[in-house]
Amino acid sequence: MAVVLRKCKRNGVKLVQQTCSIGFLKKRLPIVEWLPRYNLEKFQGDLIAGLTVGLTVIPQGLAYAAVAELPLQYGLYSAFMGCFIYCLFGTSKDVTLGPTAIISLMTAEYAKGEPTLAIALCLCAGLVQFAMGVLQLGFLVNFMAFPVISGYMSAAALIIGCGQLKLIFGLKDVRRDFIWNIYDTFRKLPETNHWDLTLGVISFVILLIMKWLKDRDWDKNRDPFTPLTTRQRVGRKAVWVIGTGRNALIVIATTILAGVLFSNNIKPFTMTKDVPPGFPDVGPPSFSYQHNNRTVEGEEFLSHLGAGIAVLPLIAILETIAYGKAFASRNKYRIDPTQELLALGMSNIVSSFFGSYPMSCSASRTAINSTSGVRTPLGGIFAGLLVILALAFIMPYFRYIPSAVLGAVIIASVINMFEYQAIPKQWRIHKQDLLVWMACFLCVLLLGIQFGILVGVGLGLIFELYGLAKPGTKVDIIDCCPKIAVMRFEKGLSFPASDFIVTTIHNAGLDEPPYKPVILDFTHVSHLDFSVIRALSISVEEYATNNTPLYFACVSRSLEMKLKKAIKDLQCFPTVQLATEAILGASTEDGDVHQPILMTELSSDHLDVSSDTGEVLQNNISSSDSSSTEDGDDPPSLPRIQLQSAFQDSSSGGEEPRNLTNSNF
Repeated sequence: MAVVLRKCKRNGVKLVQQTCSIGFLKKRLPIVEWLPRYNLEKFQGDLIAGLTVGLTVIPQGLAYAAVAELPLQYGLYSAFMGCFIYCLFGTSKDVTLGPTAIISLMTAEYAKGEPTLAIALCLCAGLVQFAMGVLQLGFLVNFMAFPVISGYMSAAALIIGCGQLKLIFGLKDVRRDFIWNIYDTFRKLPETNHWDLTLGVISFVILLIMKWLKDRDWDKNRDPFTPLTTRQRVGRKAVWVIGTGRNALIVIATTILAGVLFSNNIKPFTMTKDVPPGFPDVGPPSFSYQHNNRTVEGEEFLSHLGAGIAVLPLIAILETIAYGKAFASRNKYRIDPTQELLALGMSNIVSSFFGSYPMSCSASRTAINSTSGVRTPLGGIFAGLLVILALAFIMPYFRYIPSAVLGAVIIASVINMFEYQAIPKQWRIHKQDLLVWMACFLCVLLLGIQFGILVGVGLGLIFELYGLAKPGTKVDIIDCCPKIAVMRFEKGLSFPASDFIVTTIHNAGLDEPPYKPVILDFTHVSHLDFSVIRALSISVEEYATNNTPLYFACVSRSLEMKLKKAIKDLQCFPTVQLATEAILGASTEDGDVHQPILMTELSSDHLDVSSDTGEVLQNNISSSDSSSTEDGDDPPSLPRIQLQSAFQDSSSGGEEPRNLTNSNF
């Protein structure tokens, strides 16, 4: 007891020393690392990038609030506090947190248009993300393979885009579910507001053109040795600025147009609802709200959030870490995934006190931040300050924003999220992944995001488990006398493959006469568990009973030690060539190999396992038979077996094969 207490005390002292060190402080509060080296040059880059991102997030925040089916001001409430918190705890200079299309869609599904539920969901998501960061559970997102991610993102883009058609056409009372949304949209086409349709289509086309101008490679056909003129440099910079701020420009232009018409009592467009000005109320999220003339609180309140408490944080983590790693690789620096989880969790927790709904990393704004020349996470501070200025001074003017323009902004933002190019690539490379993609895509459309992700992940795991149960093997025949089968395992072996291993090894050498010696090539095998070793021992005994060599080659030292503990007189060789030479040398002395006798039952003392350590022990084998070996010594004793005649034929000149079934271990 005293020893345990002393060990606990040492570990406690060590933990306290590590936690209270400068290195731990820099790791968990990264701003302490880079802020002392901050200078005017970095400030200039951060200021330009922050203002550019701020001009982008204001119209996007308003549009994504509409996707979340919340009042427009909640899009801006979600766009500033995350920038401040991430500046303290984040490890990526490029990542910008705020409302995103996918998270807004999931918020609409789980919050059902109720701001109280959306804010509580933000707090719950932050707590889950922070806990996962503390417990270092970020690896869980690795179970979402590319087909699952691509499938649900493509389906979400289609849902979001189709959901904005009602704004483009100026329709009302259109249901949210995808199938009903499409049905109601086509059913109500005769009610289309042609002014909304005209303005929405024109805005959408202008946004696409401005994006194309910004992304176009203007230097593709230019002589690299010819310097740019001043006019060319100014023109390209202007095109980049206009293209980057296209969302803000189109919203400002159409708002001015609609405001002028409205002041003259001309109201051709469907306008957004009144947006209350000012800063949001600061305070802890409420866990009660009025629903159907009664108060919902406690467990019932949490039940209304449903699976969103678990699914939404995982999707937000996936977006943040994936985009963070991508831009870190592009700009040649590294991020700490665990710290990113903590930063995202803290951002959502604190933001929930300011009326925010769940946030994540925005791919489009992160790309803009990177290309604008951001130098440190401090760029997010300037973006957040710009959002606060918008909340304080220009919120009353948002009532003049045409709804069709917000719909055009959203569709133009999510159109690139539909990864149609992944379909032919998966068909050419790996058709199983295309099946996972299609299953996830269709289930998200028809059943919802959480069910689509579960189906995609489940189907991917089924395919992976099938690969474990049927590992790739390749059998090559060496044309000599006798013929030798070389069986290569293309990957590691684990317990689901036990029966497959026994069957495959039997078919390689004892399937039909003449029976071939077999060499097992373990070049690509790095792991063997107890079940696999048991299966290999059964095959060794089966071949030994039929006087047919079964040799092992290219086995690592650690695996060889495991095998020797379970298989007596194991024949291991460093290379396949040496094993082949040993078989040929033995065959010249012993003659032809015998017909196979297949074991039906192994005694329980074939392999032993220590009850204390779980380690495979040496065989307890009783000798019952003997036969001559190549050097004349007594052969190793075989375990007790019961032989069952598969069939007997009096006219047969030799012994018929006997079947191996249900071995007791």
